[in-house]
Amino acid sequence: MEHEARVLRLAGGFGRARCLLAAASWLPCVALGLALGSELLLTALPAHHCGSDPARAPSTCLPLSYPESVPRAGSDGARPCSRGWYYAQPAADLLRSPVTQRNLVCEDGWKVPLEQVDHLLGRLLGCVLLGLGCDWFGRRAVFVGSLVLATGLGVGEALVASFPALLTLRLLRGGALAGASLALYVARLELCDPPNRLAFSMGAGLFSVVGTLLLPGLALLAQDWQLLQGLSALATGLLLLFWGFPAMFPESPCWLLATGQPARARRILWHFAKASGVDPENSTEEESSLAMELDVLCAGHPQPRHHSVLELRHTHVTWRNALILGFSSLISGGIRASFLHSLVPSEPSFYWPYFLAAGLEAAATVFLLLTADLWGRRSVLLLSTLVLVLASQLLLAGAQYLPSWMVLFLSVLGLLASQTVSALSSLFSAEIFPTVIRGAGLGLVLGAGFLGQAAVPLTTMHGRHGFFLQHVLFASFALLALLCVLLLPESRGRTLPQSLQEADRLCRSPLLRGCPRQDLLPLLPASLPGAGTQLAQEG
Repeated sequence: MEHEARVLRLAGGFGRARCLLAAASWLPCVALGLALGSELLLTALPAHHCGSDPARAPSTCLPLSYPESVPRAGSDGARPCSRGWYYAQPAADLLRSPVTQRNLVCEDGWKVPLEQVDHLLGRLLGCVLLGLGCDWFGRRAVFVGSLVLATGLGVGEALVASFPALLTLRLLRGGALAGASLALYVARLELCDPPNRLAFSMGAGLFSVVGTLLLPGLALLAQDWQLLQGLSALATGLLLLFWGFPAMFPESPCWLLATGQPARARRILWHFAKASGVDPENSTEEESSLAMELDVLCAGHPQPRHHSVLELRHTHVTWRNALILGFSSLISGGIRASFLHSLVPSEPSFYWPYFLAAGLEAAATVFLLLTADLWGRRSVLLLSTLVLVLASQLLLAGAQYLPSWMVLFLSVLGLLASQTVSALSSLFSAEIFPTVIRGAGLGLVLGAGFLGQAAVPLTTMHGRHGFFLQHVLFASFALLALLCVLLLPESRGRTLPQSLQEADRLCRSPLLRGCPRQDLLPLLPASLPGAGTQLAQEG
């Protein structure tokens, strides 16, 4: 892959055009963050009571004193509310949501976690399937196709009339939005050179948090969940209107060169070179021109070469790195709810956990921006996992005996550590997977995180029975993840691997800079110069 690296350097490197494209890719993150964050608003549960007794305490599902002619709903004497539910102040500034429109409370309350699992399953499938599409059809094709699907499905959600149809549309739209985010992430990373990868990736994360913070204000203006979904579909449609053009979102030249498509990469690299003030046809005695290098690549690879993520089975190191990062993403996504439960053990208001999670996500992004290049990816991931383990173990063992301020501190610290592990696992995996399977590899790691998040609504469907066991399980697995992080290589400052062979050469480096790579002590002391000759003669 020396030719590919030389071609990218001759095209001006990380010049003006690539820098502007990478910065422009931040703006779609606002609309995508707004669309992906709507799940919490749509499933928020407001205070409610049965219509026959408005003075009764809110949020109760116990039977009211109906006439004896009304049949009982169960052996415990519970009877359904046959006179309509009344809802107090909306939980998320939505006067009408799927919960209030279809009365998804009490005996129908299990449908809310079902919808949450359905949405997370859609994002998981979108990451895996559309990640594969990124490697076969290109980053731009998946991004534009996902935006088209997300826009159409968003309009369908705004007009849906039945709950099964809503579940289907939420599943499909979650997958489309996840695919668009994945394609945008990979394309941005491949535009940047090693010194700028972290800054542009974390900048996109901050713009995504901005979209999450704008969502409650948009809900306050809309006041209806269907109108809110229509506005979300309008936002993705506007993205399609601007970023659907190749000038704003060109195909990744890194992927085109790695898959043997230099003819398609020629026009993009030509534009990059001219925008950076480089003559594509000018050559020197030391180095050939961009045009000459592209001609060599065109002659050597007449047909595109696509790879499957299943080829990881034949690697020696890359499959292990993928397994470790996927496991870390799974743990950080699953244990987050345990910290939120310790932080707000009773039924919380909507805004407190929502804005806390968004603020901690921004704090984790800034922390990575300041430390991941200074200390290295593996060191920061190890530190974050260690904090995650300590916070979870202390809360697990002594939550009943610790003072309230200590429980609050450990919960916030654990949430911050889990956000950091999630964000860094995504960046780490994108940097160590080769270009030919980067989309599918990153999709598997992100999908593992969504799988961990799905454990919480699954537990809620069973009346939160087993929540303590879930905390124990994730806390134990976090300790195992801590040990596995030591086996990862360091990707800071390295060029992105193009092929599976290059990715397999990313070996583990010493954790501390001062540690020697091998034992430098001589086998024999220097005072015995003839000892080596004597041993050779004896052998």
